[in-house]
Amino acid sequence: MRIAITGSNGFIGKNIVSYLSLKGIEVEEISRSKGLNIAHWEEVKDIHPCDFIIHLAAKTFVPDSFDDPRSFYEFNLISTINTLELAKIWKAKLIFVSSYFYGPPQYIPVDELHSLHPHNPYARTKFLSEELCKSYALDFRIPIIAFRLFNVYGPGQNGQFLIPEILEKIQLDGNIVLKDPRPKRDYIFVDDVVSAIYKGLMHNWSGFEIFNLGTGISHSVKELVTIMASHSEKEIEVEFTHEYRKGEVLDSVADVSKITKVLGWQPMYDLESGIKAIMR
Repeated sequence: MRIAITGSNGFIGKNIVSYLSLKGIEVEEISRSKGLNIAHWEEVKDIHPCDFIIHLAAKTFVPDSFDDPRSFYEFNLISTINTLELAKIWKAKLIFVSSYFYGPPQYIPVDELHSLHPHNPYARTKFLSEELCKSYALDFRIPIIAFRLFNVYGPGQNGQFLIPEILEKIQLDGNIVLKDPRPKRDYIFVDDVVSAIYKGLMHNWSGFEIFNLGTGISHSVKELVTIMASHSEKEIEVEFTHEYRKGEVLDSVADVSKITKVLGWQPMYDLESGIKAIMR
């Protein structure tokens, strides 16, 4: 088995490369750090064929997608098209790491049949990328799995995201200032994401499949900080400014019954054990 991974030097990518390498699986890393930009066809079109592709490469930080939407649409869509073209040429199976774009839930937990309401430029690029995957699956019979990630976290995550941001403040001086304590999210530890992707690789599938990837439990920002504070050796002071973001999704919980039934996957980490792992 030979597997190409786009975005292999990113947060999730590094974890997958390490996991697959330990299993003795040959990995082709497609990353700008390796001199291969998946958004530039001339750089990737002659890569030695692989049996599977895991497509992770994307611009992901939501606030930046409002400041520079053009670069998000350009990179995220072109990188997906190029990845799909490689899958078509190689006759490879593809795993696309997608995102949450259900918008404010009409019901909880949110299953894969919930209506789709991408509510920021980043989410819209993932929605459009999924549509491209669906089109290639139908037109060229490429077997594709799309994993809709809820809120992933873990060691080595970019400090722009909430959990590493809080962790940095704890390590600095223990003074934490946050805006809204209310929003609840389904936080999934990166090791569980990696194990789900591996289950997908081992699954014999055809056509286009979609799986939610979360834990089935949500926690508020206030609960998250409380858990992190309980595992800190420092004295923590927390202040909420109660600034509320317009259109904020106040709760999101993944229905993971489909992935459990089809792939036999279940999360191994709850939020407490995941936070403990990143703070030890």
